Order: sequence, then C-alpha cells, then structure tokens
Amino acid sequence: MLIAGFPAGAWGTNCYLVAPAAGEECVIIDPGHEAAQGVEEALKKHRLKPVAVVLTHGHIDHVASVVPVCGAHDVPAWIHPADRYMMSDPEKALGRSIGQQLMGELTVGEPDDVKELTDGSRLDLAGLEFSVAHAPGHTKGSVTFRMPEAPDGADVPSVFFSGDLLFAGSIGRTDLPGGDHAEMLQSLARVCLPLEDSTVVLSGHGPQTTIGHERATNPYLRDVAAGLGAAHPAPRRGM
Repeated sequence: MLIAGFPAGAWGTNCYLVAPAAGEECVIIDPGHEAAQGVEEALKKHRLKPVAVVLTHGHIDHVASVVPVCGAHDVPAWIHPADRYMMSDPEKALGRSIGQQLMGELTVGEPDDVKELTDGSRLDLAGLEFSVAHAPGHTKGSVTFRMPEAPDGADVPSVFFSGDLLFAGSIGRTDLPGGDHAEMLQSLARVCLPLEDSTVVLSGHGPQTTIGHERATNPYLRDVAAGLGAAHPAPRRGM
C-alpha cells in the first residue's frame, strides 16, 4: 500500500493520498488550505489517478481545496452530513472571521458531487476498504477512517486516519462551535481504545504515532482508559 502525506497551508493540515501501489487509483483525504498544488505533485510523482476525496470533518483547514481538487479530476467528496454546511459557510463553523486576506485564497462551496458518510459504513474505493466511524467532539460530524490489517497473515498493521480526534500526545480542541469535550472523551473511548496497539495513527496535524504509544503516553487517552473523565483541561490544538 502507498500512503503519501504532506502538511499544507496556514494550519499545517495533513493531506493524504492512499493507493494500493504507485501507478494505480487513489483516495485523497482532507485536501485543506493550499493543498491543491501538493496533491497534483503527489499524483504526478506516484502516477496516481484519484477516484474520491474523503473528509474527516468540515473545518476549513481540512476542506479548503476540495472544490478545485474534485473539479480538476471529476471525483466526488464524502463528508458526514452534520459537517456538510461548513464547506459553504466556514466562518459560521468557526464562530469567528478567518480574515478577508485568507478568505481570498479559498474556494468556498461544495463540489459538484457530494456524498454523505454514515457511522459504521464501509467505503470500497480504489481497491481499498475504509471503515467509517462517527467520532463527534471536535465537530458534530467528525469521522475517522480505518483500513484493516493485510490479509493472509501479512505483518502489516491497520492504519487509522484519525482527523482531529487523536494526535500524537494530544487530542482535538473542543471550544469551537459544534465542539463538545464530553463527546470527545466518549469518541476516544468508543473509537480509539478498542484498536490494536500496533495500529498506525495518521492524524490531521502533526507526526504519525501508534495506538499503543498513545495508550501509554497520551494523558487524555490514558485518563479515558482509566475512566477518569475530564481530568485534563480541553486542549486548543488544531483549528
């Protein structure tokens, strides 16, 4: 499997291209602010053909390049219905203005083809399987995508695209409209804790990690596992 990722734009949001191998079809995850050029460079470098864009949530730092990327390749975008409005109204989603200068660099709106994600669904795209888990807390429509271990006993761990649910050493902020710290803790318990320690976590911001490492060192995940609830203050990482 090929995963090409890069941080993009003012918020350093991780955008990922996922394919069975170079020269094949791919899925693009979270093409955010100023990600379009990086997407095109990765497509050319690995000779990939996109078939879909999938979104972990609707914040502008994760969706700002959806319209140009989908339009350039005539592919649909998948998003949870609770976050769909954010593509057309990013300032409402943040509860504040993100600035006229920055807004001038964004393509606000929906692509021509939008499909809605549901909890527990499975997406079969580009010869790959993505399991969708609704994980509210950062936003009402936040989701994660998990790819299962390779079959036939191959020693390849599961890959978990956590969006802004789980970061290396932290979790997503919950102080923006639609955020809810109690929901975030519930999502961490329901979505993250059952995963195998070997699961590779590719998050919306920052470096990759594993569930095992976060279970042992992440103060929020440790407290959730211990049933301590909100023992630490809500973080402000991510948009």
